[in-house]
Amino acid sequence: MRLVIISLITGMATGVVFSFLKLPIPAPPTLAGVTGIVGVYLGYVLINSIIK
Repeated sequence: MRLVIISLITGMATGVVFSFLKLPIPAPPTLAGVTGIVGVYLGYVLINSIIK
């Protein structure tokens, strides 16, 4: 859980820096895009759990 919190804080800090520098964010700017990334991860985890 600690790793998840550290990742969230790092991501938020990155977002703040990109915003201040007026750069496009390095991630999909919509909920659908973020959900797609989560789907890719969940598919990966599912297949790995089936294969093992």
